[in-house]
Amino acid sequence: VLLHQILQWHHLLGALGGDLRFQVAADGWFHAAMYAVALFGLWRLWRARAALAWPGAGAAVAGWGFVGFGLWHAVDAVGSHWLLGIHRIRTDAASPLPWDLGWLAVFGLLPLALGAALLRRPGASPGGPAAAALALAAAGMGAWAAAPPPGGAALTVAFAPSVPAARAHALAAGAGAAVVWSDAAGGVHVVADPVPGAAARLLWAGAIYAGGTGLPGGCLAWREG
Repeated sequence: VLLHQILQWHHLLGALGGDLRFQVAADGWFHAAMYAVALFGLWRLWRARAALAWPGAGAAVAGWGFVGFGLWHAVDAVGSHWLLGIHRIRTDAASPLPWDLGWLAVFGLLPLALGAALLRRPGASPGGPAAAALALAAAGMGAWAAAPPPGGAALTVAFAPSVPAARAHALAAGAGAAVVWSDAAGGVHVVADPVPGAAARLLWAGAIYAGGTGLPGGCLAWREG
């Protein structure tokens, strides 16, 4: 939500090159996978609700929440930014390394240290409030990503290279009120006020990704051309 939707600092596979349709599809399917991970985590939290009443559960839930958050960003920084090199925190920065290091420190190492401190701290707090806060944070971010940007609902669609530009534009035009933006190659279109079921029909017609408000990957409706 923060990097891809609000700040718009990078694409998931931005450092690998490729045209815009490839980048949009990668971003969209990555966000869809994150929805699945969040739902799985919420389901596991619900299944473990009986254990939330034991003493110390509050610190344990909060601690593991911070550990998970920090560990993800630490692995992402080392693995994605440096070992695999698929993107940097700010691809438009003249010197991207300070941004990578700052992100690792603030969102990786600091939450890891806080989580470890909470897990070592004895306490009698129940886990209900901590679990509720964690669930609300995960669900809230998902709802925020699926909410429409100012100006109304939008659908972002990326077509396979085998779909001719003229046909891609015609398919996109029939999916909503108007095509409000398209790239120079004609492979990516943004459609305003999509009709119900438009994403499924576009995927059937040759799109490699179609997502927008209320759909997995809805944050792409916010991305500027």
